[in-house]
Amino acid sequence: MSGLSDDDLRRIARLSRLALGDDQVGPCRERLSAVLGYVERLHGLDLSGVEPLVHVGDQTNRLAADEAGQTLGNDVLMRMAPERLEPFVKVPKVIDEGAGA
Repeated sequence: MSGLSDDDLRRIARLSRLALGDDQVGPCRERLSAVLGYVERLHGLDLSGVEPLVHVGDQTNRLAADEAGQTLGNDVLMRMAPERLEPFVKVPKVIDEGAGA
């Protein structure tokens, strides 16, 4: 696996919505490269004959039935929302660089 460039790391940081200063790029690139290198080593392990681990203990999740519960009324929701464009709650845009809402 080839190492990450500074531009690669800046792009990953931007996509992750992380603000990195120029002094942080080098150390972060080295740490992320080390993690990716370790993952690459894991891919090379021979796991034939190894049973998948479903739970680390002998307990299992107890799942409740998926039933509708009590909901908030629209008027209550509108009072709680920091921004609204009634009858809708206005939320920040999270795609395409997050510009606008």
